Amino acid sequence: MNFALILFVLTVFTGVLWAADKLVFAKRRRARAARLLADFDARNRAALDRREPIVEQERRTLEDGAVRQPAWLEYTASFFPVILLVFMLRSFLFEPFRIPSGSMIPTLEIGDLILVNKFDYGIRLPVINRKVIELGQPKRGDVMVFRFPLNPSQDYIKRVVGLPGDRIEYFNKQLTVNGQPVPMRKTEPYYDADRMRTYPQFVERLGEVEHRVIVDDAVPPGLGGGFGANTHPGACQYSGSGVVCQVPPGHYFMMGDNRDNSEDSRFWGFVPDANIVGRAFFIWMNFGNIGRVGGFN
Repeated sequence: MNFALILFVLTVFTGVLWAADKLVFAKRRRARAARLLADFDARNRAALDRREPIVEQERRTLEDGAVRQPAWLEYTASFFPVILLVFMLRSFLFEPFRIPSGSMIPTLEIGDLILVNKFDYGIRLPVINRKVIELGQPKRGDVMVFRFPLNPSQDYIKRVVGLPGDRIEYFNKQLTVNGQPVPMRKTEPYYDADRMRTYPQFVERLGEVEHRVIVDDAVPPGLGGGFGANTHPGACQYSGSGVVCQVPPGHYFMMGDNRDNSEDSRFWGFVPDANIVGRAFFIWMNFGNIGRVGGFN
């Protein structure tokens, strides 16, 4: 379901009715109310001059009924300001997402409700996702939401590892960028309560960002040539110990922090700039863990 398109259609539909009401329908209701009140006043002049409460109340009820929006407008046009506000916030400022899988553990857990900054990487037109104002570019270490290149109807979230032109190597569970091993140090093991397992955990430094990653010693280091379609066949070479990829211009290489449980650029290729949604930066709720609130790297 393309929620952005649905919201856009609702905004346009309610906006047209809202404008039509302001410019046409409301004027007609006021004109009709004026005619009804003039007739009422003519028939009840003496009572109105005596300021009889019942007659005055009847006049107010008649006026309210005449100028009131009909139900079909009340439940469409009247919602336009709220829908417009939601559309603008979601399209240009911040968009909420829910984490559906464990590919970003330990940084993000299943069920985390996060906010995504929509303007850090430039202002894009909603629905068509075309960038119209350049404000910035993804950096190594950013956690980014993007439309999956092989199925743009799906939103994915991974960490930016490779920038356009980078050479990315991942051998024996060691990440290397442009010939330089990415610094990592071992820290306390990560316990996965859902699987009741403990995994080796490391603190990795990508650019200016330090973040945690976990690996599964039971999973072999080789990737076996991916699992199917690739955005750029031939851009990656696979072996029994890992993979090396050359990032094409205008594309990004993404990886999950749960290194052995993430279907990412090692398997399906690269993310074009046109598929970028925004930078994830804040956890605002997890119904399974109420205390999980705050920013993250």
